[in-house]
Amino acid sequence: MTTDDPRVAENLAELSRVLASASDPELIELFLRCLLTPSETADIAGRWALVKALDAKQPQREIAKNLGVSLCKITRGSRELKKSGSAFQRMLKLFKTP
Repeated sequence: MTTDDPRVAENLAELSRVLASASDPELIELFLRCLLTPSETADIAGRWALVKALDAKQPQREIAKNLGVSLCKITRGSRELKKSGSAFQRMLKLFKTP
């Protein structure tokens, strides 16, 4: 599929619903490890680490050095985090809530 294929949105919505309905974090992790290549898994984990680092107010150059990501990705993440009601903010709130 290409990024503009309507099936992308359809399948992403389905996957989101399935993950949201799962109450077993271990099952979700196993599923993601089966679904994604090791490289994709590392990329997603790195992006989540990036969001947490930005939220912790770490300097962008420090994040780039520690995570091995480009300043472009960090800037994009920073912009998303600053948006009012952003999904990053909402997920971080869930992460921080015991």
